[in-house]
Amino acid sequence: MATPDKSDNHQAMNFINGEYRTGGSSKTFNNISPVNGSLLSIVHEANEADVDDAVKAAKAALKGPWGTMPLAERLKLVTAIVGGIQARFDDFLQAEVADTGKPVSLASHLDIPRGAANFEVFADMMKNHHDECFRMPTPDGTGALNYTITKPKGVIGIICPWNLPLLLMTWKAGPALACGNTVVVKPSEETPSTAALLGEVMNDVGVPPGVYNVVQGMGPGSAGEFLTKHPDVDAITFTGETRTGEAILQNAAIGVRDVSFELGGKNPAIVFADCDLDKAIEGTMRSVFANCGQVCLGTERVYVERPVFDEFVSRLKLGAESLVCGAPEEDSTSLGPLISKEHQEKVLGYYNKAAAEGATVVTGGGVPEMNGMSDGAWIEPTIWTGLPEDSAVVQEEIFGPCCHITPFDTEEEAVTMANDTPYGLACSIWTEDLTRAHRVGPQMEVGICWINSWFLRDLRTPFGGSKQSGIGREGGTYSMEFYTEMSNICVKL
Repeated sequence: MATPDKSDNHQAMNFINGEYRTGGSSKTFNNISPVNGSLLSIVHEANEADVDDAVKAAKAALKGPWGTMPLAERLKLVTAIVGGIQARFDDFLQAEVADTGKPVSLASHLDIPRGAANFEVFADMMKNHHDECFRMPTPDGTGALNYTITKPKGVIGIICPWNLPLLLMTWKAGPALACGNTVVVKPSEETPSTAALLGEVMNDVGVPPGVYNVVQGMGPGSAGEFLTKHPDVDAITFTGETRTGEAILQNAAIGVRDVSFELGGKNPAIVFADCDLDKAIEGTMRSVFANCGQVCLGTERVYVERPVFDEFVSRLKLGAESLVCGAPEEDSTSLGPLISKEHQEKVLGYYNKAAAEGATVVTGGGVPEMNGMSDGAWIEPTIWTGLPEDSAVVQEEIFGPCCHITPFDTEEEAVTMANDTPYGLACSIWTEDLTRAHRVGPQMEVGICWINSWFLRDLRTPFGGSKQSGIGREGGTYSMEFYTEMSNICVKL
């Protein structure tokens, strides 16, 4: 076992039982910058024995000081993690920006603050948690008392995506730890750094060894598969693409382990002619192009009522062409790269499909010229019109800064097209007619429907997808339900 020099940013190790470790097989892989293709760090891949050690450490911590710790003391430690992240804000920001290539202006206002806040929010919720009590009559007249108790579910396997690495990992680790569980985190191989760095914070604030563990690696035949197949992992939470979710679900079925999945999406926006067009353009600019389109809640299908269709397309085109691709640290940068050259190839494949299928390319469709950064995973923000609803570009998740815009004539037509997808994660509706908003919103087959907004999140509300976009809900009490087991105690009086 080895503890890395904290000043060495060129190693991404496993964090098991409070210590940093190289992988048992000595396998490594490269973490490559999406900005310019340079080598960021060497990542030490966990083998099956490493994952087993992490799960054993997590299980032992449940029986040790973490499991026996009073609730108030445990929540004090969980809240202390927030201060630990804030004290290392610049380190987390640098690591997140390096791994993802996203602009500093975005990561500093969203990823790191929200990543820290997830611990505080769920610690506060757990402080206010209460059990229930039910009195019942009995045939002999003495009665009985039923009361509920909640207990940690156990060892939670957390499989993380690469688009919002710290934020979406702590969205799961925060409530898991607040509820008294222990966790084994498998970050994406594309973004290994902030999950590993968080281990230092855990040690600094006094979280007992084994409570928080990190195993680095890939999915199939690597840390992801080893973790999801491990029989001592009591529940698995995953954010990522639907096909990976299907594979994890098959593994979780052995032993009937609980799962919480937030999966793919092909999210629509419906823009009615009575909307505030300024707000609709601003919101759609964000929902299509934020984080280079790599947002599970992002909008890739836009349906616009015909009277405002031409103006909407023209104004969104101007907005897309005003975006500036550039280095993350530049104040002028508004669009970073895609996560990797591999993902760039996938997105470009859809750009080429759209052209082949006869789309009208309103703007974009290729790779921008990037002085000194041509080896990065850059892509042009792109808008299409003119494709039928059954085309690949309209039906399949692309996960890039692009959208197809389709005109509609009736409310019923818009709802039918918007719901014509195997996915059901999110949508946005733009209208100043609140009667229409309340009528259309409930018809949408999604987990979250925004009216005149996008990405507006109250962490107390349920979050998740329907259809192929996920299983279960998290957020607020819904997270508490997933991360705990409830028992009923019946006392005959």
